[in-house]
Amino acid sequence: MKKRIPQAIAADVGKGPLSRAREHIHQYGLDNYIETRLSDGLKEIGKEDGGTRLVIAGNGRPSDGKKILTEGEETRKGFRELILQAPVRHSSCKEISFLKNGYHIVNEEMVLEEGKFYPLMKAVPGKADREWTEEELEFGKFLLEKCHPVLRQYLERELRIRKEILERLKDAPGASAGQRRQEVEEEKRKILTALRRYEG
Repeated sequence: MKKRIPQAIAADVGKGPLSRAREHIHQYGLDNYIETRLSDGLKEIGKEDGGTRLVIAGNGRPSDGKKILTEGEETRKGFRELILQAPVRHSSCKEISFLKNGYHIVNEEMVLEEGKFYPLMKAVPGKADREWTEEELEFGKFLLEKCHPVLRQYLERELRIRKEILERLKDAPGASAGQRRQEVEEEKRKILTALRRYEG
């Protein structure tokens, strides 16, 4: 196996996932390259451990990634690049303070695996050349610019879901149902605006 980095630290808050990670590390003969640590976020990762990239992935909610990055701010500053895998929809991850104060996104990817969509973002120190639009924050500026095929699959699925919800709410009485219809209509509008990038 080609070794592309001199060393790495794999951390997880759960003993079970960390144990499985050790098994995979050993299976591929990478024991001398990858150290494992039981850590809640970056608590057991020090500034001296900083290197080229900090990868945060496998979090169930956007707030998990936000918590890791904000509570581990001093450690985060020791890395030159951040690679983030955020659950969709992921505008909340883009809008958190660390991206508005000191970091900006320079590339994005999205993969579909076993029926689940995973957006990935690369952020580096500095400021973006302009403010992102509402749709770019919601779905990914670089994904939209690339007309990324996986993003299109995601948008088309989300549009179908919104249409189904609106059909169910069509005759629903009450103020709460009306408010929900407005929310879903707004979500549908954003999705349609994003899908127009693929036209022509």
